[in-house]
Amino acid sequence: MHPIRLVLFATLLTAATSVPAFADATIFVGSTATPANRPVKGLALGVGLLVVGFEFEFADTGETVEEAAPSLRTGMGNVLLQTPIPVAGMQFYLTTGGGLYRERLGTRQETQLGVNTGGGAKISLLGPIRARLDYRIFKLRGEPLHSVVHRVYAGLNLAF
Repeated sequence: MHPIRLVLFATLLTAATSVPAFADATIFVGSTATPANRPVKGLALGVGLLVVGFEFEFADTGETVEEAAPSLRTGMGNVLLQTPIPVAGMQFYLTTGGGLYRERLGTRQETQLGVNTGGGAKISLLGPIRARLDYRIFKLRGEPLHSVVHRVYAGLNLAF
């Protein structure tokens, strides 16, 4: 086959079989469990194709001086592998990614790189509105007080 025809055929095939991208936004609250349970709140913005998605997430956990539990702010970029369609109204996903964190306790502060791994589900509620449940394990580089941090959250997700 002539190279120009091959490129034209490949372009038409890709256009005919491509799935339009969709996006979603999540606001969430939950608990950071390391070293003590503290509330966390945050926002995630994502875009996905059929099985692969990309997301940016910002989260903020407050400090508890009495329990020597530092505040933790994270800004992470993540890749998601997700079920292509909801199963019984639930879309399951696994995620991994990395970014920056800032940990503070009193006057001590550490800003460094971190990675996270986790998973969860987006549960259909009404139209484009979904509930989202998520569990993450963060591994913090540098010299944080706690190099492994666990977080769980529930959120309200809007698909658009």
